[in-house]
Amino acid sequence: MICGEFSHNLDAKNRLFVPSKMRNELGNRFVVSKALRDKCLKLFTPEEWEAYVAPIKAMDRVYSEPLLRRLHVTTAEVEPDSQGRIIIPKDILELAEITKETVIVGCGTYAEIWSADIYRKSKDEMDMEALLKALEAAGL
Repeated sequence: MICGEFSHNLDAKNRLFVPSKMRNELGNRFVVSKALRDKCLKLFTPEEWEAYVAPIKAMDRVYSEPLLRRLHVTTAEVEPDSQGRIIIPKDILELAEITKETVIVGCGTYAEIWSADIYRKSKDEMDMEALLKALEAAGL
């Protein structure tokens, strides 16, 4: 399970250290993609990425093709270097407004990378909104 909250800085070469706990779960190669709903990036194992896009692939092609195009143009496969850093393409970083300070958050089967400023500003809102949606989905 990918969990925890970690603060790390992006370096001048767009490299970001991924904590070893998360790397152990994500493996030697993983997928980084701009989130569809939030201003952050998501990290998936290749298998979790396929599970993530499977419902989209099952949709009618009229709907799935533009969505898959949008997803894949903002996605890259990355491999940690010997120091545990990944290189994130600049255009993907810009979509999430990540410039230097980041927060990496474990979300069970994937992780999120946030600009520290955006994460701090919206943390309480995100937590309450997610809780309310989960309670509603559970019928509570």
